[in-house]
Amino acid sequence: MQIFRADSDEAELVGFGVRILLLSHPGGPGTATAMTRLAGLGGQIDHQEELFAGLEAMIEDPQGYGLFVMLCDDFGGLEAGQRALSLLRGAGCSLPVMLVAAAVAQQIFPEDRSEAVLLRAPLSAVSLRVGFEHALRERLIWRAA
Repeated sequence: MQIFRADSDEAELVGFGVRILLLSHPGGPGTATAMTRLAGLGGQIDHQEELFAGLEAMIEDPQGYGLFVMLCDDFGGLEAGQRALSLLRGAGCSLPVMLVAAAVAQQIFPEDRSEAVLLRAPLSAVSLRVGFEHALRERLIWRAA
């Protein structure tokens, strides 16, 4: 069954206009899926395929990005994602982070904004949406006010 809305003004996208830095290898198994699904949630995606170039982009423009998403398996696993998060926080960058890795046994949606949302790979549409909404919850609260 398909449902179509006649008035698209009622159907707001969760991340409308949020600029996302996606760090992954272009030929990686989850890159195309992640890009499509993030764009489907309303995000504007900047794709980086090199770890330090991506971190530098966020550190040099901390207000320019609203979310950092890393497909950790493309860079050596969850440990690489944790290292990237540590480097970002050490540089004073406080934007929300989502780390996606096959080694994630249980998905984590932390209350502390400085911690990353951890999602299991391969990335499902449902887990991405829940993680996306959780990571951007402060943005959603401001939009509702």
